[in-house]
Formats: sequence, structure tokens, C-alpha cells
Amino acid sequence: MTQQLGAHSLVRRSHEERIMRALREHGALSRAEICERVKLSRTTTSEITSDLLERRAIVAVRQSETTGRGRPAERLAIDPEAGLAIGIDFRHGQVRIAVADASHEIVANGKQEYPTNTTWADRAKIAFTLLESLQEKTGVHYDSLNAIGIGFPGPFSEKGSRLALGRDQKDTTAVEGASELLALFRARFDAPVTIDNNARLAGLGEAIWGSEGGAPKHLLYVRLDQGVGGALVVDGSLATGAFGYAGEIGHSAALHHNSRPCRCGKRGCLETIASVPAVLDACAERGLELDGLEGIEHAAATGDPILGTVLHEVGDAVGRVLGGLAVVVDPSEIVIGGALMTVAPQILDFAKVAIRYQLLPIPEANPVVRAAVLGDDAGARGAIAAVLRRSSLLERYAVQA
Repeated sequence: MTQQLGAHSLVRRSHEERIMRALREHGALSRAEICERVKLSRTTTSEITSDLLERRAIVAVRQSETTGRGRPAERLAIDPEAGLAIGIDFRHGQVRIAVADASHEIVANGKQEYPTNTTWADRAKIAFTLLESLQEKTGVHYDSLNAIGIGFPGPFSEKGSRLALGRDQKDTTAVEGASELLALFRARFDAPVTIDNNARLAGLGEAIWGSEGGAPKHLLYVRLDQGVGGALVVDGSLATGAFGYAGEIGHSAALHHNSRPCRCGKRGCLETIASVPAVLDACAERGLELDGLEGIEHAAATGDPILGTVLHEVGDAVGRVLGGLAVVVDPSEIVIGGALMTVAPQILDFAKVAIRYQLLPIPEANPVVRAAVLGDDAGARGAIAAVLRRSSLLERYAVQA
């Protein structure tokens, strides 16, 4: 009898963890949505959620929309008081921060720019100052902090002991910067700190917050910015790969070997065509000098023919790379984001044409192709999603036998 009770307790605990994991990953859900995601019966889901509500591990959230008979729709979410999570995205020229409670509600966010040559120690100080400013403005307190997620620019792997951009393998700045950030944040806050590639985290953010009708199980994402990065979400989880470098779409071959040299040491990488510096260089070669992103935005809005030609080339290259990847990984959504996409949305239409050409002629293999909707907050939100998925909030509450 004791063994049977023990087995029952373990099974129940497993069901509880599955429900809590679904709420951590997707935010507030109805009971029906929980059933669908965790594959438990309605009866089992109802029993367990009732216990979790009684123990205040989760709370009921009333939505403004109503159901069939006019009653407010009820969704369940992790108790917001269970703790905060901070997501930080260190971009090339700015840091963005988002703070969320345990129910995925963003309670504070902000940004601060800095010169691109700012040291990592100084970038950390800027982030600390921004966090203090957010605390003063919004009243959030970090004494109940659960975890911190940090987005880091460029190829990065927690599994790698060394990282270099370039075939000479002499540049270890990225690894040293990541290590420095981890040490500074762990010394400042009494909470777990994790770090990952910021474009990969942006893809996770789009999967969790950006998709209509809930997070897609399979998403292919590319971020067109000062560099080009990406992400692959498979079965609802961020794919990191065997060595931790999955998502480096920017270093996929887009043109033949006689094309532009890339900072990675190869030629013809997508980053040499679809990054902000690449677009500025391509326009300058054709006689159109543009002043950064603002110049691209103005020229795109006014229909400049030279920029139009360059954007067509960008969209075609992005579409061919993404379309080829889509044939292999079969995503439900393909998402294009980043600063370049924001100021030159024409890229999406050009990319769609190339993607459709690459896809298999199978009606079911027809992913949604869309622009990112989270904007520059995607990386910080993705960092929050990543750390919330690793958090075990059930440990704070008594377990029912």
C-alpha cells in the first residue's frame, strides 16, 4: 500500500510539473488549452489545477472577453508573486531590458544606448543603472528575483570553451565578454544567471509571444541587423545543436565563392548581403550614400530605385536561405525580424517569393511567412522565456500526497 501511495504521489507530481511548465512557457491559459498542451484528461487537469489554485501556486486571471453565455473567460497563470525574471539583450549599440512576473506579464522595460566600442564591464554598469531606473519608475523590486537571462551578440555556446570569429582563431573577445558579464551579474544579484545568443533568444520570444493562437511548435527565425542571426524552435523548444551554435543563419552560404568576404573567413555568407552594413555598402557602390538605418528608412519610404534594387537582392537571398532550411526542418512559421526589416519592410515580400519557390510542392508543407511583431524587445523577452522554462516554482509550495 505504501508503495502504491508513493507511486501515485510521483505521478501526480509529474502531472503538476507538466502543467506548471506549460504555464511558464505560454503564460495564462484556459483549462482547455492546458489539456491540449499537456495531454491530460479534463478530469485530471481540473483536479490538479484546483489543488494548485488552493495552494496559490497558480491564480485565476479574468479576461475582458466573454464566453458563450456572457461570463468572463477564465485563464490560469502562475502566481505573479512567485518572483520576477529579468531579460537583458546586449545589442551592438544598446541594451534592452524587460522585467516579467512569473505569469509572463511584462511589468517594466527600457533601453539605453552606448557606443559600439563600450567595454563589457561598462555595458554591465549601464544595465545596472537602467535596472535601478526601472525600479524607481515602476516600483518593481528585485528581492524576489527568480532568474536573469542575458542575450549576447554573435555566435555563442555555453558548451564552448572558446569562441572565435575568423579563421585565424585568435579573437576570443566574445568568450571573454560573456564570461565577464556572467561574473558581474552573478556578483550583483542573488539569482541564477544564464546567457545565450541574443538572436536565438529573439526567435524564442517570437515563438512565445509573437504568434497568433499560441506559440507554434516549429518556428524558423532570422534577425537582420548589424549582423545576421537566427533561431530554430522545434517542438516548442529552442534548438541549440550538438555544440551549442545552432541558429547561425547569417553564416549560411547565400552566393558563390567569389562573393564578398565575411568576417567569419568564408565568402558569400548571408550576412554579407542582408545586414545593415552590407546594405549600406551595396547602395554606396551604386552611388547612393545613406546615413545608417535612418537613411535606409527614408529611402525605402520614398521609393528610391537604387535601394529598391538592393532590397530585392536582400529579400531574394534571405528567402533562398530560409526556403532551403524550411525544406529540411519543416517549420509552421518563418519569421523575419531585426532593425533592417523594421525600416525596410519590403524585404518580406521579396523573401516570400523566394521561399515559396524553394518549398516542396506539398499543400501541407506551407508555413506562415511573417514579419516579427515584438520589435527590439524580442531578445529581452526571449531571455525571460528561456529562464522561466528552467525555473521550478513548485518547490515553493507544499506538495499534496
